[in-house]
Amino acid sequence: MEQFFCRLKKRLGITIGIIVCIACSAVAQSQLNKQVSFEVHNEKLEDVLGVLSNKGNFYFSYSSNIIRKDSVVSLKVVNKTVKQVLDVLLKGYEYKENGNYIIIKKAPARVTVVTTQIVADKQYTISGYIINEETGEKISDASIYEKHQLASALSDETGFFKLKLKSKYRTAEITISKELYEDTTVNLASKQSQQLTIAITPIEVPVTISPEDYSLPDSVIVKVKTDSTETEYTFVKQDSVKVEKTVLGKFFLTSKQRIQSLNLKKIIAERPFQVSLTPGLSSHGKLSPQVVNNFSLNVLGGYTGGTEGVEIGGLFNINKKDARYVQVAGVFNIVGGSVAGVQVAGIHNLVLHDQSGVQVAGISNLVHSDASGVQVAGIYNHATNSVKGVQVAGIGNFTNYTKGVQTAGIVNITHEDLKGVQIAGVFNYAKSLKGVQIGLINFADTSDGYSIGLINFVRRGYHKIGISTNELMQLNVAFKSGNRKLYSILLGGMSTNANEKLYSFGYGLGTEIGIGRMFSINPELTTQYLYKGAWDEYNSLNKLTLNANFKIGKYFSIYAGPVLNIYYGDQNAASSEYKSVTPPSGYHQFDFKNDHLTGWVGWNAGIHIF
Repeated sequence: MEQFFCRLKKRLGITIGIIVCIACSAVAQSQLNKQVSFEVHNEKLEDVLGVLSNKGNFYFSYSSNIIRKDSVVSLKVVNKTVKQVLDVLLKGYEYKENGNYIIIKKAPARVTVVTTQIVADKQYTISGYIINEETGEKISDASIYEKHQLASALSDETGFFKLKLKSKYRTAEITISKELYEDTTVNLASKQSQQLTIAITPIEVPVTISPEDYSLPDSVIVKVKTDSTETEYTFVKQDSVKVEKTVLGKFFLTSKQRIQSLNLKKIIAERPFQVSLTPGLSSHGKLSPQVVNNFSLNVLGGYTGGTEGVEIGGLFNINKKDARYVQVAGVFNIVGGSVAGVQVAGIHNLVLHDQSGVQVAGISNLVHSDASGVQVAGIYNHATNSVKGVQVAGIGNFTNYTKGVQTAGIVNITHEDLKGVQIAGVFNYAKSLKGVQIGLINFADTSDGYSIGLINFVRRGYHKIGISTNELMQLNVAFKSGNRKLYSILLGGMSTNANEKLYSFGYGLGTEIGIGRMFSINPELTTQYLYKGAWDEYNSLNKLTLNANFKIGKYFSIYAGPVLNIYYGDQNAASSEYKSVTPPSGYHQFDFKNDHLTGWVGWNAGIHIF
């Protein structure tokens, strides 16, 4: 019995080993080495790949632009490997396996080199053509540059380029960049004039074909996945040419300079200094927009990659990226990135991202994002997003969010939240007021702050019309607007007695102190001009009122309270048919050491509507 179990155990071990070997062999089998058989007649190449995917039970992944859509294939395959089939279908491609995927890529870019001569002088020439790797067509407006020597060229309409290089460098690293194409770099020996034909590849958009696609009726479904890579690329493209798209950028920069900016999206070098006469006439040549400098001197104007130090322009400075520390121009500065430090222009500063520090312009400052620090302009300051500091302008300041101070001769506008101070000679606006407005007219949608001015209006705030009477004038009308913390009062009044005329108009401030849902105390301070028949005499009545307000409904309340009156009058005697302002009988009069001044405690009572 023991021998039987030993033989059984041995046979089971051999069987299990064979099964494991077969399984491992199946797992280890390459997707490219799978054998397939099929036949197609005049089918599109992408459809044939779908058939192959279905037969081999794997996935294809490739760029959508490497397979020609108009390619038609007729093919009969009998027990051929997937790789053998692909070699027939695709020329100039390489294949890579990743799990159950076969990834198809174009073979590396072709570079044809013809050395024409050996040179012994200080310069040599690299010339040739740029072509499309997939179609073979000549590519115009491609940027060819050597970043160490800051030498560059653009290919012409035939794809031809010519680049002069210095012989003192041992090697040359030539890079070709073109919008919507992959960057391609070629390393060459120095001191040899050479002619090149360089093929560059369009940017890839991935496509996946699954084994199930061919099984669907009547068609092959090609799934195009436009992932974040392409989306990000488009964004960077737009971002990379911001200064070139401005009105001043279009005017002062040539079309070739704008094309270079499309092709060369990244800053490629840093240098300690540069000197420019005009954009393009620079010590860095045509690659000046790709260089960040520690010191820039632009005699008339310059177009550089950025500044990490000091930049001075006789007329203007144009920076593709950031400017840090100091930038000064006689007319204008344009910065495509952010500014950190001091920026001064005789007329205009334009920053297409953030500004922090001090910005001064004779006419206007415009920041497309956040401004942090100080903006001073003779006419106009604008920060598209937020201000965290001070804006001072002769006419107006504009931003979305303010967390500092806006001061303007005419108008301040904060489109969203104001958590600071607005001071304007005429008009302040904030959508959400959480700070202080000081101006002739203040307007806000909502307010949890304070508006101080002649007219303060909060669209979703405190609005009341008060109709009242008191011991001096039988009819008084007041418009109260703001919020409960602080509201302004525009008021007028008259005496209805025909033989004792008296008219008044004035301004005041008040606040509401809530006591429960129905009751509040409203202290108010007002001043009124009194007309007693002569405009050349000044008469004013100043009041401190303490009203008790009782709410009867949402839009109606009654109020009454004591009033401390202080009257100043230059008009000793009232004109005919006009009332003399003196405390009525029974009211205690305060004596002052001034014949023009008197006072008493009176009363008022009225109703609020709205």
